[in-house]
Amino acid sequence: MKILDDQMPERPEINYPTNWGFKLIGRDKEALLKCIKEIMKEVGGKEHLCSLGNASKTGKFHSYNASCTVDTEEERNKIFKYFEDHDDVDMVI
Repeated sequence: MKILDDQMPERPEINYPTNWGFKLIGRDKEALLKCIKEIMKEVGGKEHLCSLGNASKTGKFHSYNASCTVDTEEERNKIFKYFEDHDDVDMVI
């Protein structure tokens, strides 16, 4: 990563289309899986991969890893926002 003159790192260049991954964290793993399917359908029936991630030590939180091909930065940000705003998602990375 390059550092600009003002000591801020330069944004990495992302060439689209590209495969992009999202990590979703929530309390109900079945609801998270349903959320992923709903949102991928809503954004144009995106083909996607999805795998169960980790659970917290107490079992209170679960994560899923979802990935799909995004054609533009706007599309990537739109999908992220849909996940972020979903009631069953506590955090998206």
